[in-house]
Amino acid sequence: MGNRNLSAPVFGAGVIHANVTHTTGYTVVGNHLTQHEHLSLTAIGLAAHIQSLPAGSRIGVKCLAERFPEGEIRVAAALRELETHGYLSRTRERLPSGRIVTRTVSYNNPGAVEPPEPDGDPEPDPDPDSKPGPEPDPAPKPAPKPSREPVRGETPAAPPTPAVELLLGLRRHDARFLLSERDIRHLAPAVDAWFARGAAPDAVRRTLLAALPEPLMHPAGLLSHRLKTLLPPPLPAAPLVQGPPPIQTCVTCEEVAFRAWGPGRCPDCEADADAHEAAAKRAAAAWLAADAA
Repeated sequence: MGNRNLSAPVFGAGVIHANVTHTTGYTVVGNHLTQHEHLSLTAIGLAAHIQSLPAGSRIGVKCLAERFPEGEIRVAAALRELETHGYLSRTRERLPSGRIVTRTVSYNNPGAVEPPEPDGDPEPDPDPDSKPGPEPDPAPKPAPKPSREPVRGETPAAPPTPAVELLLGLRRHDARFLLSERDIRHLAPAVDAWFARGAAPDAVRRTLLAALPEPLMHPAGLLSHRLKTLLPPPLPAAPLVQGPPPIQTCVTCEEVAFRAWGPGRCPDCEADADAHEAAAKRAAAAWLAADAA
């Protein structure tokens, strides 16, 4: 019976690595990523997943949220972390057809080597089952210093939109509004609708927290009801001006760019918002019926 070479002789004193050398289907990931002091665990795992994908794979927020259980809010926050630390860049470019698309570049070692300019139709990665020849690991270099150093071990709960920031901040004014992530995803499109009609965050917050009933049984249901029934009228139409409207980015997914005179949502997110609105109306009706009883 062969001897097993374990990395630590004392059991219970830490991790013991039982490593097997990969010969097919593997991805080389640097310790500067897997042991990064400031990236969240979600961002580290997402970076490793992106680096394992063939060139040309779609890694938008919606695609990744469909693939993993974290949801769009955590996926969007993790992508921004990777951008901040240089592992990802997303730029918008105009195609010859006039369509604006997002070009995404993944860096497996930020700052080490400037990647070549890709052509317009990149070929997929070679067959991962082929056996590449050995190559030396490049010496890791420190990632670019972000403009704001996050706290070590900080949970990646940075909200991706002003609407989510407002909903998360309600708990600081009233502890009963400690909302779940599901409630926030459900209510954020309705808050966006207030912002689109010119309402300031303070005005929305005052409306949501004014004259609360006692006892407050269903905080999320109350917020949904007030956001729908107290929605202010739209702003007057802007006067006609010369030239095309400016480029806007979808306030929900932050991926799709389009021309419009004011902020708004892309068609896919607009459809999701309509579905959320229908569900909110049903929930508000149920809440009112329960409150009346």
